[in-house]
Amino acid sequence: MKLLSRVLLSAALPVSCAVCAQQPQASTAAPPAKVRIALIGDSTQTRSAGYGLGFCANLTGAALCIDDAKGGASTKTYYNEGYWEKALSDKPDYMLIQFGHNDEKSAQHLPRETDLGTEYPANLKRYVEEARAHGIVPILVTPLTRRYYGSDGKIHSDLLAHAEAMKKVAAEEHTPLIDLQAGSIAYLDTLTETQAEALGITKKDAAGNTIPDKTHLNAAGSYVFGRMVAVDMGKAVPALAQYVRPEAAALPPSLQRTVAILHGAPVKIVLAGDSTVNNGGGWGPGFCADLTPNVDCINLARNGRSSKSYYDEGVWNDVLAQHADYILIQFGHNDQPGKGPARETDPDTTYAANMRRYIEQARSEGARPVIVTSLSRRNYKDGVLVEDLTAYARAAKRVAEEEDVPVIDLNARSTRLLKTMTQAQADEFDAVGHPDAAGVKLDRTHLNPRGSQVFGRMVADDLARVCPELGPDVKGQPAPQPSPAATAAK
Repeated sequence: MKLLSRVLLSAALPVSCAVCAQQPQASTAAPPAKVRIALIGDSTQTRSAGYGLGFCANLTGAALCIDDAKGGASTKTYYNEGYWEKALSDKPDYMLIQFGHNDEKSAQHLPRETDLGTEYPANLKRYVEEARAHGIVPILVTPLTRRYYGSDGKIHSDLLAHAEAMKKVAAEEHTPLIDLQAGSIAYLDTLTETQAEALGITKKDAAGNTIPDKTHLNAAGSYVFGRMVAVDMGKAVPALAQYVRPEAAALPPSLQRTVAILHGAPVKIVLAGDSTVNNGGGWGPGFCADLTPNVDCINLARNGRSSKSYYDEGVWNDVLAQHADYILIQFGHNDQPGKGPARETDPDTTYAANMRRYIEQARSEGARPVIVTSLSRRNYKDGVLVEDLTAYARAAKRVAEEEDVPVIDLNARSTRLLKTMTQAQADEFDAVGHPDAAGVKLDRTHLNPRGSQVFGRMVADDLARVCPELGPDVKGQPAPQPSPAATAAK
């Protein structure tokens, strides 16, 4: 932690305010609308693994920070997959546009790749022109460097050509530019490789061992490079300097905790949910088995409970009493119509309100809530999987987005896998003798040990993705996911 403190202190860059805010005058007029600033790019801009968290923290309360970055996106896929349209609908005043990492060519020849000489600059120009057509001021940001050190102890970036291409576009389009590539290289050249690793998250190698991730950032790294971007934004667009905090934002205790967990501090995770989570027929045992001994994994899911009855019966109080670091929350199966007034909820009203209450109370106790959408049932009709939990999954995701909490879309992931299977294949996951399925010939809701292992692994893999600080605490490599082609071919 001493090393980390030195890194953070060295990142407290001074800010030169080119346009200072005027002193407020007494007035009966409505307060001015906040300036809306959006981040448009890939995972290195996100709040979970990029500088988005730190950038937003370094803006004043007079700015509304919108993080529309998308992990894995390139200039091509961000546009083609609808993320650009969504970003425009947010109606920002300014857009900070950064791409490059996923536009690079690779041995896998991924669909997201673009040609550096033609397609990449053309895509950037399209973003600039369409932003302006919507009354938005675009600001181009050269890609954050990867932390690749050479034998000389200096950064050897693989994104220099993309940075140069972006600078050329900025000059041709007369667009403000933040040269983050140059700024991040200059900063990292003052650090040792070990110090730089303290700013990143981890990933798994081919053998399932934990190794440094030289692209993405932990919370400490986010605050370092987020500050850099905020300060340089004020220089590139002087009118925005007044919205940058004069002093670097300090990493709050909750985020210091995530950095400590990433670096090996013990962690407690509690599971709250129904029978599809608990130890008697849910994914919980498989999930806990995928965690290292560093994690105290406590399963407090209960059979037959809904988002309403779990709270009304006081089980939620037992969860809060654990003083967990993370609480994974999944409900939906017993909230559905036909479960009786003690359990039923409406997905868009009472269910959503219950999930929001769990989030608020978990936070108030110092825990980080993680929403998990409901595991799919395994019923097929005419060879097609019946998707009967979609409304609750959609509501859970909406609440998670509105409350800015991580979400594991187990409903989507389990559905994707089951769509590659036949009814007979899916029945190989069925529990036998579960008390909630008495009298049912085939239990297509609960899981046997094999099912718990498969779907528990899905949750563990996605937890490491949405909470990257927990990556070292998940054993082995992520399980392979079925391809869209396999799902469509079924």
